[in-house]
Amino acid sequence: MENSSAQESRSPWLQVSLDVDNSWVDVVSEELMVMGALSITLQDAENQPVYEPAPNTTPLWKTTRVIGLFESGTDQEILGVLIQSAFEPNILKNCRFEPLADQEWTRLWMTEFQPMRFGKRLWICPSWYTADDLAGTVVHLDPGLAFGTGNHATTALCLEWLDGIEWAGKTALDYGCGSGILAIAALKLGAQHAWGVDNDSQALLASRDNAEYNQVAAALTLCLPEQLPDLQVDVVVANILVLPLISLVIPLAQRLKPTGSLALSGILMEQVPDIRTAYQPYFTLANPVERDGWACIIGTRNHLNCP
Repeated sequence: MENSSAQESRSPWLQVSLDVDNSWVDVVSEELMVMGALSITLQDAENQPVYEPAPNTTPLWKTTRVIGLFESGTDQEILGVLIQSAFEPNILKNCRFEPLADQEWTRLWMTEFQPMRFGKRLWICPSWYTADDLAGTVVHLDPGLAFGTGNHATTALCLEWLDGIEWAGKTALDYGCGSGILAIAALKLGAQHAWGVDNDSQALLASRDNAEYNQVAAALTLCLPEQLPDLQVDVVVANILVLPLISLVIPLAQRLKPTGSLALSGILMEQVPDIRTAYQPYFTLANPVERDGWACIIGTRNHLNCP
């Protein structure tokens, strides 16, 4: 085992980044791996958010930052020569080398993800955190995608809304369930049963695992959209994106009981008028709740004008 002084003298990792057109991403990534990169990370290089990816696709930004991580002790000069010989000048002009201090990454990751409270009683906690000192309802969920843990504004707005509902005897539908966080939160808060729907089978597996960890799997039914039965629930929450939400107005209205409650999120503030136009024929909508440029719209199904 290395002593502390040896660890302190260890040379830093070496990180190499290149900003490239997305057509070059695969070539650059493969070349860096051949040169010895331990991992490749892709990031947005020019603030180009991708809001509406098609199902089962992973679109890249027009200009994508390719980051290669090389092990401690890598000779920067030799690596620089290899990179210069492998890539065209227009790629090399954006090449950057950066030393990356050695850290206990797992411990740092665990330190940064702490329990989060939503509303008055709901907590989202990582599995390694002892929740005995938290007063309220605790959902255990480890870090994953921002949309799935409560870190993202859209998820946070939905969780706060769910926390304010009196759940005794009520049922819920989480459309676009992802990690299952919203359906699981509803069940932990007292919902009688919940349905989770997603067009990604991996998301359904993640939701099942999270439900089992939180001991609510028996009360959660998970399915693909085409497998969702005809049913009516008391509460519908859909944290997706604007185009899918507009296409789902009739299916969601049909699956919500008259005077039932609805929450729509994953909507940019400038997209709110489009959602209102689509949903107002069937729902009474409140003013949107905004956070970080994102909106959550709460509604009640209009029983006098149902599809």
